Amino acid sequence: MVFSSTVFLFIFLPVTYILYLVCRNLKVRNIILIIASLFFYAYGEPKAVLLMILSIIANYLFGLGMDGRHKKLLLTLSVIFNLLMLYVFKYLSFSASLVNDITGLGIPVPQIALPVGISFFTFQAMSYVIDVYKQPELKERNILNIFLYISLFPQLIAGPIVKYSDLAEQIRKREITIEKTTLGIRRFIYGLAKKMLIANTMGEIADTAFNSPSSEMSAGALWIGAAAYMMQIFFDFSGYSDMAIGLGKMFGFEFKENFNYPYSSDSMQSFWRRWNISVSTWFKEYVYIPLGGNRKGKLRTSINKIIVFFLTGLWHGANLTFIVWGLLHGLFLMLEQYGVIFFVKDKYRKNPAGSIISHIYVILVAMFAFVFFRAESIGDACGYIAGMFANFGGEYILSSNVFSLAFTPYAIITLVFAVIFSTDIVRRISEKLRAANKAALSEYIGSGVTLALFVLCVMNLFTASYNPFIYFRF
Repeated sequence: MVFSSTVFLFIFLPVTYILYLVCRNLKVRNIILIIASLFFYAYGEPKAVLLMILSIIANYLFGLGMDGRHKKLLLTLSVIFNLLMLYVFKYLSFSASLVNDITGLGIPVPQIALPVGISFFTFQAMSYVIDVYKQPELKERNILNIFLYISLFPQLIAGPIVKYSDLAEQIRKREITIEKTTLGIRRFIYGLAKKMLIANTMGEIADTAFNSPSSEMSAGALWIGAAAYMMQIFFDFSGYSDMAIGLGKMFGFEFKENFNYPYSSDSMQSFWRRWNISVSTWFKEYVYIPLGGNRKGKLRTSINKIIVFFLTGLWHGANLTFIVWGLLHGLFLMLEQYGVIFFVKDKYRKNPAGSIISHIYVILVAMFAFVFFRAESIGDACGYIAGMFANFGGEYILSSNVFSLAFTPYAIITLVFAVIFSTDIVRRISEKLRAANKAALSEYIGSGVTLALFVLCVMNLFTASYNPFIYFRF
């Protein structure tokens, strides 16, 4: 079940929320959310829900044993269990295919369906056991609380990944207020609009470009496709995160922010402090720091970063293209660290020219890396990027397909709004209105925009057929 569907918006969410409001007892409310979350997941993954339940029970038991003398052994077993489950369902087929390609052995490639969101709930479960190992006071004896923590439907499918220490107290004590509910609904609608009105529009353009042979596309069409995908993935994922955070507020939970205008970054280091914050934080806390972080010299720090970005790419998908995507980001972070890319240093970014160059650099690196992220193979990605610089002149018969989608009035207006909303311009205007004692005006404008966006989303929902969520496959 996806948030941007009629079943969720007009049946599941209203029924769940009304039942939640009617019941005043917090324990009963938690049980309602558990049942609703399991139904939410089982709606699209009826078999995979058993896998998630197995993961919850296993990690709960691992956590229980963290106060004994064998806790290091249990920690090791828990990590092996979680990674093995992730490997079997996400990487086994990929591994067999890769071995066949390298050796020609002809190993049978198992066809295993990828459970939606397995990377997210597995990492969340792992973080619980690891944190209990470090801080035994976090151990939870009530299995229902662990069920709610891991299966909570707002962030189950595509994050943000939440640490148990951030949610434990909220599971035991939280409240719903009119203000929090209003903010939650507004945040949800903003995320829905990002998804329905911007990401989907950009996605149609990107799919047309990437699904066509790059040799038959002009450089202009290829650049448009790459830029469209860059906007699609940001508004798709940040939109989902907005919806998750908004839904959390409606049920009394506070989730941390997952995106902070990454396309406004002036270095790749800044980009990764702003992009998919919960995942990058997870790898920092549970991989980078245990490897030694930056405490063992520059060479070791570089190796640690390469390992982290290799794993970050692999986490996103079972394909070499994702690994290349991750390694590219790691490479540019190292180039910045060693001063090879010098213009991202503070003394250069303080002047307007240096700031512009730094921003353009980040956008270009992110765009070219996302070509690998979107392409089916490394060869396709390289061909696509080569075409962006070589395919000038001549007749490229498929380019018209991209241009006809990209240069409609609706697409152009959508792109303008995409550029605006990928920066913090709106937030700054709102803050200035509040600082000028015009909070009421800001509130009226916000309410009017929210209502208009919801109407547009509903109209779009009933008329559009294109509605994928990119991060569901992770």
